[in-house]
Amino acid sequence: MVVIKVFQRLVQWLHRLEDSVLVLLLLAMILLAGYDILARSIFGGGVSWIPPLLRVMVLWIGLLGALLATRSREHISIDLISKLGGPTLNRIASTVTLLFAAVVCGLVGWYSGQYVQLAFEFQDIAFADIPAWPLQLIIPFTFGLMGLRFFIQGIAAATGKELTA
Repeated sequence: MVVIKVFQRLVQWLHRLEDSVLVLLLLAMILLAGYDILARSIFGGGVSWIPPLLRVMVLWIGLLGALLATRSREHISIDLISKLGGPTLNRIASTVTLLFAAVVCGLVGWYSGQYVQLAFEFQDIAFADIPAWPLQLIIPFTFGLMGLRFFIQGIAAATGKELTA
């Protein structure tokens, strides 16, 4: 019972952290883009590192948004079977699709981790002498966590129990 409470607290903390990072990133993007627009209008030129940083932040927002959608089960899905099939068929289809999504996300997470490792080894530069690999770490992190969430949701669908991640 204590382990379950600790796990639930950890999950709640993770959810708050995800939400906070999303809000902070979005706020920073708005402020940076606004500053860059004003600088271009007033001074005739913006800050050279803001556009590439905004591109990286869009990647982070997109992946963290996908992570949030996975958490709340609001991701894109085709649910024709749920409209046509009965409860047993729905449970089987849900289990299979969630576990398949877990495998796909796990593979993307694994291979993107390999990509980040190569970016580290070859000392790729993103912009302004900033190494690319720390900025790319969001890819294996989010896909790994999405894979874990899909796996937990797939097990929950198979067993008929509510589990959260």
